[in-house]
Amino acid sequence: MENTPLSKITAFGQSIWMDYLNRSLIESGELKEKIESRNLRGVTSNPSIFEKAISGNEIYDADIQAGVETDKSPQQIYESLAIEDIRNACDIFRPIYEESNGQDGFISLEVSPYLARDLQGTLAEARRLFQTVDRPNVMIKIPGTLEGFGAIEQCISEGINVNVTLLFSVENYKQAAWAYLRGLETRVQNGQPVDCVASVASFFVSRIDSKIDAMLDECLQKIGTKNLSEEARLQELKGKVAIANAKVAYQEYKQIIDSNRWQALEAQGAKPQRLLWGSTSTKNPDYSDVLYVNELVAPNTVNTLPPETIEAFFDHGEPQPNRIETDVEGAYHTLKTLGDSDINIDLDRVMEELLDEGIEKFIKPYQSLLDSLEEKSKQLTPA
Repeated sequence: MENTPLSKITAFGQSIWMDYLNRSLIESGELKEKIESRNLRGVTSNPSIFEKAISGNEIYDADIQAGVETDKSPQQIYESLAIEDIRNACDIFRPIYEESNGQDGFISLEVSPYLARDLQGTLAEARRLFQTVDRPNVMIKIPGTLEGFGAIEQCISEGINVNVTLLFSVENYKQAAWAYLRGLETRVQNGQPVDCVASVASFFVSRIDSKIDAMLDECLQKIGTKNLSEEARLQELKGKVAIANAKVAYQEYKQIIDSNRWQALEAQGAKPQRLLWGSTSTKNPDYSDVLYVNELVAPNTVNTLPPETIEAFFDHGEPQPNRIETDVEGAYHTLKTLGDSDINIDLDRVMEELLDEGIEKFIKPYQSLLDSLEEKSKQLTPA
């Protein structure tokens, strides 16, 4: 492969996964081609992605009709469509999985977003989806909720690969990381291998800036132009919080893999749960369209990008090795500043709101997809 920004980022120890999947990409050969031309190492999906892929796309019609003829529900039809795509993508990426010794080459499939606060429901669906896909390089996505952490630990203990999604706060990331370790420790205690289990912790980025920036704008409106130094201080924080939060999370990751508990697991062949930067498309047009790629280069991490961000970074990305270690002290200061009395942004509350909003953002397209499949089923059913 040519010396491109994407190949450089791989050389710096970060894997690029694509945050998108549909059947046309698979059947046209484009997905396989992107492995070579864009250095893709894996794929993530979610209900929103499948809603966009399936709704209004005739390539799925024959399978939808077959589902209708066998009296499948809209949810059963959706699962059959998604699982076929996930299986085929897993097969395409299987060589990456093999050559990376089970570190890359994963395709992610999410449990129903309606189960985000249901431990037992999440666990049952994760088991069923993992068994049904029946590929070693599938990852089941489970949200980083209080209930989700219990399901994650149990899934890992059963050898189910897990992509922990919707992580916004550093504290919730730590909960996900320790759930992974506890699951592995259970396997060791049970005399089971740990070298065949993998996990990533999907730490969301740009949505944090979108929410914090809006709150900073409210602060700016209150002070007006009376205090220019205060205005400059608030303006300086805009577009900085998400990256600062990710830098702090990475410092926590390093502490975890330096711990005695992790070292004992690594001696047994365990793979670290890598941080995966999610929500990395830039929402604010005033910021660089590759901001959350350039600034988050770090060894032993993943960045999952939508196709348009992949193309933008291929065109004009400027990766630097270990960029995430730049001004770490400043990152801690940025987060602390939000709590100053004149700004008074409760970061913990913001993160909880983002988690709730994230769940809702997956529920809406998921339900829209089911409604669309029900309507299409009626259209395809002979009168």
